[in-house]
Amino acid sequence: MEDSQIVALYWKRDEQAIVQTQSKYGKYCHCIASNILPVYEDAQECVNDTYLAAWNSIPPHRPTVLSSFLGKLTRRISLDRWRSTQAKKRGGGTVPLVLDELGECIPGGSDPAAQVEARELALAVGRFLDTLTDSQRRLFLLRYFRLDSVPQAAEQCHLSVSKAKSVLHRLRKQLRTYLQKEGY
Repeated sequence: MEDSQIVALYWKRDEQAIVQTQSKYGKYCHCIASNILPVYEDAQECVNDTYLAAWNSIPPHRPTVLSSFLGKLTRRISLDRWRSTQAKKRGGGTVPLVLDELGECIPGGSDPAAQVEARELALAVGRFLDTLTDSQRRLFLLRYFRLDSVPQAAEQCHLSVSKAKSVLHRLRKQLRTYLQKEGY
């Protein structure tokens, strides 16, 4: 089923929208959630929460790229779950590593001015991604959006692990330089 048809089902409040979403994007959403959350049941619950969030937000929103919309919801919900579990117990894992890698390039903050700056920063990162080749952009997004491990991202991009690490290192340096030129 086409994305526009699935979105139309959401607008009609037809429960088949969730069935079709699960059929078409269930594995994709679960991949994102399981890269963030090590416990299968937590990841599955976040995917289910994604379907609920889509149900609650598709009217009034009408996403043009359903996969990106669902991926963003899944990522946000999974990161929120990860943060709540980490508040209870501290531990290692992929998420802190990925956030540390990007932390070298991106400033943080939580006050209102920082939130506005974060939106502007997100736009700047989007412009940076537009300057990359398709393969560089794909590797960057697999690692830093989907939170795939370096070996997983390398395999998806048909690269050796060492080549992927090298490309990611160069991309982070380019991002840092780009953001400094943009005033961040």
